[in-house]
Amino acid sequence: MCPTAIGDREQGAGGHQRPRIDAARLGKSVVIPDTVGSGGLISSSLTPVPKIRACVLAENHLVREVLCRSLAKHEKITVVGGPADGVFTPAGIPKKPIDVLVLVSMERVQADLEQISAIRKRAPGLKILLMGSVKEDAEFLRYVRAGINGYLWREASAADVTRAIETVHGGKAVCPGELCAALFRFFEDAEPRLPLGSPTQRLGLTRREQQIVPLIAKGFTNKEIANHFCLSEQTVKNHLFRMKHKIGAEDRLSIVQKFRHHGLLL
Repeated sequence: MCPTAIGDREQGAGGHQRPRIDAARLGKSVVIPDTVGSGGLISSSLTPVPKIRACVLAENHLVREVLCRSLAKHEKITVVGGPADGVFTPAGIPKKPIDVLVLVSMERVQADLEQISAIRKRAPGLKILLMGSVKEDAEFLRYVRAGINGYLWREASAADVTRAIETVHGGKAVCPGELCAALFRFFEDAEPRLPLGSPTQRLGLTRREQQIVPLIAKGFTNKEIANHFCLSEQTVKNHLFRMKHKIGAEDRLSIVQKFRHHGLLL
């Protein structure tokens, strides 16, 4: 399968000027396409294809208007009204039929996550394309876990946004290349570097607790472990407390020593 690149344009859909970035250094947005058909050919049909109903939700009204005007020019997309038109509740929940919601980040991660969660509960089938400017991989991964279907930089071009809308509407996912790499790193590191065995051999720890042990051995702080797994620092502290209680360890170093003593840490 050949990935399609989306991104790396100078003029953003929201009217922002974005400096050209070296694609070899940062990568481009990647989409994994489906197969065209059993015969490898695109079949034609006389039945008109319904337009994609897209809506833009943004705190900044100017950004929303610019995006809406850009999307309205696309022949495959029809723009559905915004908050002032009664499409959304005051909490930002869509009330009218929408296929794709273009959600412009409020640049407050927790507020974004709460809004995405609320939308997911009320409209589980709605495709969400988030536009933002995450600063860390952990922030992006939290958005993915919350249920977004695609992510673009806030300065993405109009062509990038329309193509991303078609992509997520088609059941695929899209994100910038550098963030796609973060997904690969996450899944690579998510597997515990511990041999398989019975619960007794694993000292009775849960899978997540086992995953934390190698990071403790590497000297990761609680905050670094939390960012690695997209958890809160308090959750990590709770894990460590239970781990010490289960295996009778006095501190972090003792946890690592006990695992090495039992041959459970590579």
